[in-house]
Amino acid sequence: MSVKTGMSAKNGNLQIRPASTDDFAAIWPIFHEVVSAGETYAYDRATDREQAFRLWMETPRETFVCEADGEILGTYYLKTNQAGPGAHVCNCGYMVSSAARGRGVASAMCDHSQQRAKALGYKAMQFNFVASSNEGAVRLWQKLGFDIVGRLPRAFDHPARGLVDALVMYKWLAD
Repeated sequence: MSVKTGMSAKNGNLQIRPASTDDFAAIWPIFHEVVSAGETYAYDRATDREQAFRLWMETPRETFVCEADGEILGTYYLKTNQAGPGAHVCNCGYMVSSAARGRGVASAMCDHSQQRAKALGYKAMQFNFVASSNEGAVRLWQKLGFDIVGRLPRAFDHPARGLVDALVMYKWLAD
């Protein structure tokens, strides 16, 4: 299932499609760049390739890539946030290559993830641990309809800013 987003990228239209095992060769540099910086994800900064594969490709319900002209620019996963009575709420994580930031990749992936979530029967989407220092992401998620519904004081240890708040962001998808 490849979906053209209709958004222009620097080198053509963005396409979002399910990630294959072979795509991990292009996902890994993006994952490593984001995680080793330690500024946005609460993963161990020393996460190795094998651990990253499990976290990004095996644990989620679905993983997607966003590409333009055959080059993978970003990736996201979608999974159930909680089991049982919370199973109607999903969670997503998004990563964009630093070379592709500012080109609409995160926005396109978030829009796509909401469509996929609805198609899979989820009624809401929750981001559990958004570093408040990740101001661009917070602005984008709010622009796309997510509300800050919780604030965890000093829960994220940013490598340059020290302890910053982590935000819980939520959007009801049903109705």
